[in-house]
Amino acid sequence: MEQTALRPKPIPGQERRDEPDPEPGPTRHPHAARRRGRRVRSLLFGLAVGAVLVLTGVGLGTAGATVIGMSRLAELRQRAPAPTPVPARPATPAPAPRAAATLGVEAVDAEKVGALVVGVHVPGPGYTAGLVRGDLLLQLGDRRIDNVSDLVRAVAAARPGSELKLTVRHESGGYQQLTVVPGVVT
Repeated sequence: MEQTALRPKPIPGQERRDEPDPEPGPTRHPHAARRRGRRVRSLLFGLAVGAVLVLTGVGLGTAGATVIGMSRLAELRQRAPAPTPVPARPATPAPAPRAAATLGVEAVDAEKVGALVVGVHVPGPGYTAGLVRGDLLLQLGDRRIDNVSDLVRAVAAARPGSELKLTVRHESGGYQQLTVVPGVVT
């Protein structure tokens, strides 16, 4: 008796070479062509349905947004008061703003007296004068600086381009007088 478990099984659709062909000629598979056509037809139908659904959704979304937006716009127009006409004024030249002076430093209130420098803009008047982070500004020109608002007022009162004496206490504890030339903010 022959052992069937050790014999290789033929792949469907292929004939064994050692057996004679029972029917000469090609083997027909009439269902294969229909299945291929069905796959293509199903794929095209799915794509068409998907495109219609997407376009319908986009169209409905756009129409809905337009209707909602128009109703809100109409509601806002009803709530708004009627615009009042503005009387025409004769054209007068505006006064030229005074140039604002700056030291090019960032400062915060110190614990006691003075303004503590936390940042120096490079390039800038403070950097040119020799200010560094951690310096304590005590006096600018003839104005004493007790806090940052005093520093702002002193710099605003200074004329851009004029030399001023700046009294500084460094982080190391030493005092120094620097000459600073406030710049112009453009």
